[in-house]
Formats: sequence, structure tokens, C-alpha cells
Amino acid sequence: MEFSQSEENEGVALSKFESMLKTNSVFFFDSNEFENIIHHYLESGKIALAKKAIYLGLSQHPTSLNLKLFQVEILIFENKLNEADRLLSPLFEIEPNNEELYIQKANIYSKKDQHEKAIDVFKRAIEIADDSADLYSLIGMEYLFLDQYQEAKQNFKKCIELDVEDYSALYNIIYCFDFLDETMEAIEYLNSYLDRNPYSEVAWHQLGKQYVETKQFVKAVTAFDFAIISDDTFIGAYLEKAKVLEKLNRFEEAIENYKITIAIEGSTAYALIKIGYCYERLKNSDLALQHYYQAVEEDPALDRGWMRITKFFIAKKDYHKALFHINKAIDIDSDNANYWLLFSTINERLLLLEEAERGYKRTLELGDYELSTWLSRGDILIKLGEYEAAKFNFVQALEYHPKSEELEYRLSGVCLKLNNTDAGYAHLLTAMHLNMEHVFILEELFPEVYQRKAVLQLIENFKNTHQ
Repeated sequence: MEFSQSEENEGVALSKFESMLKTNSVFFFDSNEFENIIHHYLESGKIALAKKAIYLGLSQHPTSLNLKLFQVEILIFENKLNEADRLLSPLFEIEPNNEELYIQKANIYSKKDQHEKAIDVFKRAIEIADDSADLYSLIGMEYLFLDQYQEAKQNFKKCIELDVEDYSALYNIIYCFDFLDETMEAIEYLNSYLDRNPYSEVAWHQLGKQYVETKQFVKAVTAFDFAIISDDTFIGAYLEKAKVLEKLNRFEEAIENYKITIAIEGSTAYALIKIGYCYERLKNSDLALQHYYQAVEEDPALDRGWMRITKFFIAKKDYHKALFHINKAIDIDSDNANYWLLFSTINERLLLLEEAERGYKRTLELGDYELSTWLSRGDILIKLGEYEAAKFNFVQALEYHPKSEELEYRLSGVCLKLNNTDAGYAHLLTAMHLNMEHVFILEELFPEVYQRKAVLQLIENFKNTHQ
């Protein structure tokens, strides 16, 4: 690789500066050299070294405006805003038409959450700037802070008009369109942008995503194809294209695109899982399972991978293997209600009722208050003969589902099993008022209760009076 003369000079200056720090020697640098050194450290995130360079630079060049501006920039970064403002204010008298002064002043206002003032100062900078593209982008960001998305969008557009390749501004425009739910407007804008810049992989990629949003999947594939033509290493385009191909049930092509991403950036658990899923849809169980296992080998902490394997074995009715793998997912994320729900379902299939009940209980503790979860847990408690626990479970469930005949019929049954006759009859009447046709619930879950003469008589009387 060949380096330009300026790059070589910057490298020499940097080496000389770091040598000076190590030896405590004092070397002279011109102000431009100090600026390059400081810029290098800031770009590298080495703030302490940048501050050291600013200090030494100002000791040799105390009148350098640019070095003072670096000092202000660091103070803003460190949130020492009042100190930064004090240093900045006198500089306006020296160079009142220096746009950088206005930019830093606006940054101070912005950090103080005074975004309207920041916008006013940025607008003043535009009046004196030779190139205002970045300034319009900065104004756009201030409007975003104010949640004024239309104004933000207009300023990002102005930035793009001046610098068609400012992709950061382009992303922000699309972000505004998305927030404002202006999908069709976004599509129109991107097509207009591509008329000016037809080889922009970023714009084609964003256009494809908008087509996905409007369920125009074929157009989306075409857009992603153009993004790939513009940049054949654009992983995001391959991934988005693959996901759309899945929606179109074109699984072989989806696999091909996922494999390309692996070829470009190496194996990833996400791509391997997606490939496995596609093979599963193609009824190729061996390759599906192979890729699922590769995914969790790539990332053993990927609970989603263990879930895919779990569901694979459930579909095969191999519940022992399903149980092994759902436990892997739970070990990674024990606070996931969906995992515990699946854990319970599997244990039920294996007739491991105590474990199934434990899983449903944990599911409820994690905030899954679906009626089906309450019913499943309660029905298991009934099978286990835990009638008091079942009653408490159904009473709790009524707080969330107060007009559920399914709960009322069950409460009727458990109360009668516990010889709490009055409560049992009351719940039975409530249940029948809610839905008489579901009285079979009592018969199925509590056949001996249902056959009691008093119960049959109550049901018959209700039928006769409510026909």
C-alpha cells in the first residue's frame, strides 16, 4: 500500500509526539501537526491523549483558534458545558464568521436540551458556511430531539440535495417517514432519489424494506437484487431478500441467499437457524436438524436455537428429546413465559403432571394470564386430586376473566368435590347463565359430581325455566 506524503508526515508527527511523552522531552510542532494529532486521538477514542496534545499545543501556540476549539469540543464531550461556553464566547470576537464556533455553540445548547436555541444557532452557521449539507443534517437531529418529525425530515432532505451520498441523512429521512407512517411517501421519495443516484445500494435496500412493509414482496426482491448488484458484499440486502423469499415460499432461493451471507462474513447462528427452518419447510428433516445444531454450536447461549430444536422434536412427537432441549432454553432464559408454557405442554404429553403443573405455575408467575394457562394448570391439579389448590387457581383466574363459564363450571365441580355445596351450586348457576351449552365441562371433568341427583335436578330445572 502506498501512502501519500501528508499521511507519512502525520505518521511521523504522531510517532514524534508519543516519543516526547515517553521521554519527557520537549519537541516543537506546528499548529497543523497538533491538530492532526488531536484529531487522530479523538477518532481513536483516546480522550486523555487528545487532552494532553491540546494542552501542549496551546502551550506552544496559545493563540491558535482551532486548538481552542478542540478544547471546547472535549469540554462539551465531558458535559462541562458552562466551562465550554466561557472558553467559546471570546472566540466570536476573534473570528465572528467562523462556522465552527456556531456549531460548538449549538452543541452546547443541544446538550442543555435547549434544542430551539441550537436550531437558531445552526441556521446562523448556514448563512456563513461554504458547505451547509452537514448543518442541515444537524438541524434535522435537533428537530428529532423535539419530536418534530416533519421539520426533521425536511432538513435531512435539504442535506441530501446538497450531498446525495450522505447516507446517514438518508437513513434519518426514512426513519421520519416510518415514524409518521408515510410508507407510500417513503417509496416515492426513494424512487426519486434513485433517479439521481441509481447505484446507491443503501437506497435500494431501504426501498426493498418499504416494499416489504406494504407486502409488495416481488418488488421487494427486485429492490434487494439491485442493492446486491450495486454492492455484492451487502449482507443486509442478502438477509432481507432471503426473508422475503421465505414469505414467498421460495425456500431453496432463501437458503442460497443465507449461505451467501455465511460465505461473506462467516458462519452466524442467525443464518444457520434460518437455513434450518427453510430445510424444515422443504421436509428435509436431516438438513434442518443439522443446521439447528450448528447454530447452537456457534452460539450455545442462543435460546432461540434450542427452541427451534424443541419445536422440531415436538413436530416429530419425540417429546423426550423435546423436553431435553426446552430445558436448555430455560437454562439460558428462565424468565421467559413462553418457554415455561412449552415446557408444561411437553410434560403433559409425557404424563409428567407434577412437572407440567410446575411449569404452568411458573408461566403464570411470569405474567402470562391467558385463560388457557389458568385452565390447563387447574385441570392438572384436578387430575392430581389437589382440589383446594385447583379452587384457589380458578378463583385467581376469575379476577382476570370474570365472565368465563369455563372457570365457573370448574369451580362448581371442585367446590362440590370439597363438599362446599352452596358455593358449588352458586357457581353452577352462574356458569349456566353464562353458557348453558357448556355444561358438558362439568360432566367431563367431574362425572361423579355430575351424576348426583341434586346436580342433575338443578340442571334440569334451569333448562325448563330458561327455554
